[in-house]
Amino acid sequence: MPGLDLPLLAEAARLAGEITLRFWRASPQVWDKGGDHGPVTEADLAVNDALKTMLLAARPDYGWLSEETPDSPERLSAKRVFVLDPIDGTRAFVAGEDNFAVSLAVVEAGRVLAGAVMLPAKNRLYTGEIGGPALCNGVAIKVSARQDLGGSSLLATKANMEPAHWPGGVPDLRRSFRTSLAYRLCLAAEGRYDGMITFRDTWEWDIAAGSLICECAGARVTDRTGAALRFNAPKAMTAGVIATNPALHQAIMARL
Repeated sequence: MPGLDLPLLAEAARLAGEITLRFWRASPQVWDKGGDHGPVTEADLAVNDALKTMLLAARPDYGWLSEETPDSPERLSAKRVFVLDPIDGTRAFVAGEDNFAVSLAVVEAGRVLAGAVMLPAKNRLYTGEIGGPALCNGVAIKVSARQDLGGSSLLATKANMEPAHWPGGVPDLRRSFRTSLAYRLCLAAEGRYDGMITFRDTWEWDIAAGSLICECAGARVTDRTGAALRFNAPKAMTAGVIATNPALHQAIMARL
């Protein structure tokens, strides 16, 4: 049940946070995955191994989808699946920055039931479960109530603001950036920014937990076409993410 899974995810997120901090700013080993997949560190692998042991011992019938585990089609037939990124924002982690995250979710029938995002270096734990509130360190959070797209603050890469993406005109807004997609979603959920967008195809493990936390905080969260996000797909990717309050979401879609 979601109510039983969320405490497990929160406990796992805290454990993962402790492990990452042992390696953070301690010159961990780093390898390049090749292609466009970016770096991986010994910390990513240590967290992945610890979480796999802990979570599958507690839920042996759940499937497993992690950035740092070779994918298996067995997850597609599982009723529930753990979807996680041991360290989201590995480049920031390697650089000694503090905005990397651990992202953990449970998915059933394409929907996220429970999610936890840990910011170990900031000591922030964001959580949410379907039908419940979004929390940061146990305190309820809500998305921004801003109604006007002009002048709004959105988390996005520079490439997302290219005119080719905006047939209706590039909106006049304040753009900011964080390496971790999970963290961007949580910042939007908190209302620290008015929302986040990414039009690039996005790995499920980066956004599963954060997308639910954003929804629990009152956001509308869709892909770049306005369709609902679905998880545990064979390719494990979504067509980007748009996450903001319903009024700004409508305004963004009108420009797209």
